[in-house]
Amino acid sequence: MRTLYSILTHISFGFLWISRFFSKKMQLFMKGRVHVLENISNAIKPDDKTIWFHCASLGEYEQGLPIMEGIKSRYPEYKIVLTFFSPSGYEIKKDSPVADVVCYLPLDTVKNAKRFVKIVHPALAIFVKYEFWPNYLFELEKLNIPSLLVSGLFRKKQSFFKPHGVFMRRALRTIDYFFVQNESSESLLRSIGIENVKISGDTRFDRVSQQIEQDNSLPYLDTFKGDSVCIVCGSTWPEDENILLPFINESGSNVKFIIAPHIIDPGKIESFRKKISKSSLLFSERDSENLLQASVFIVDTIGLLTRIYSYADIAYVGGAMGNSGLHNILEPATFGVPIVIGKNFKKFPEALRLQSLAALFSASTSEEISDIMNKLVSDKNFRTQTGMIAGHFVNSNTGATSIIMNHIESLHSDGLI
Repeated sequence: MRTLYSILTHISFGFLWISRFFSKKMQLFMKGRVHVLENISNAIKPDDKTIWFHCASLGEYEQGLPIMEGIKSRYPEYKIVLTFFSPSGYEIKKDSPVADVVCYLPLDTVKNAKRFVKIVHPALAIFVKYEFWPNYLFELEKLNIPSLLVSGLFRKKQSFFKPHGVFMRRALRTIDYFFVQNESSESLLRSIGIENVKISGDTRFDRVSQQIEQDNSLPYLDTFKGDSVCIVCGSTWPEDENILLPFINESGSNVKFIIAPHIIDPGKIESFRKKISKSSLLFSERDSENLLQASVFIVDTIGLLTRIYSYADIAYVGGAMGNSGLHNILEPATFGVPIVIGKNFKKFPEALRLQSLAALFSASTSEEISDIMNKLVSDKNFRTQTGMIAGHFVNSNTGATSIIMNHIESLHSDGLI
């Protein structure tokens, strides 16, 4: 079965190589892997101590970050090697100061896995949430390198829990310890004989809870917001923006909008801007005079959204109106902000939980968006109450990082890393 998997991996490489001619994202995906092993070899010396983190993309990076920071603080003698699968993670975080080496993960072939693990020679490998690459896992197991999964999340539909998933179950069982987000994930793992599992929760709660203690001030947003009710629409896709547009155009003069698209595409931003009947302003063209006059502020840059949420009275978080995947709702929740999202969020347990607590609202049409937004805008008590529930939800679910760091400390004390 492993041979078949490797053959299919090589075949998929051919399709990926062809796809780069049709997709900018795939160009980055392939180009970033051309000299990756050579680059790592230049950055890691044979006598370096290293710990390897693998994240699929940006969301998993945010989950892994509290652990990376904990290791950097407690064990500064270790170099952190951080790999990404997706360009949407690597291209944004390739200069992250938390890691000593940031790169793409070479495709999961036997040869790549052997070379990568030999060059990095990690004392410990940490995988975040999901993405299980069998050849890498088998190589770690062969060399007796301990591995952990943190903030793990499993679903019954995954191949591990199907009759045909024998090979993937075998790969999964090479992981030394699983720290999962919820009881459902724990039960699924135990159902296939994996007992080395503990419910720790989601490290993202620790990550976002730290944000409220940071300096989140952005003076130009103080000027823009003034005394208005501010709705922050974060990580929006075109399908989100199309649904929001009627409400934006029909809302009263006491409401202002900050819109931070997920992808900064000048052409798409300009196309959306032309449909807005209110006065709008781009981050790149701001000045004190037009900040006061504008009703819609469009953030055509990256890296500010977490701080921007501190200015929100209401947050709309994108990704769930289409099929791209709901973005991080915990970032606005930590500031005590009620949240509105799209309709496709059943795979996101934190969204389901917040909805059950009446701190999050789902909408599938422009009419439904307008109904809930108007209620939140006009009823300050309702807005405040739902926001408090969201903030409390974050505060009451922190602690995953401490549980995981305690385990790493025990590995270190026992001389296993």
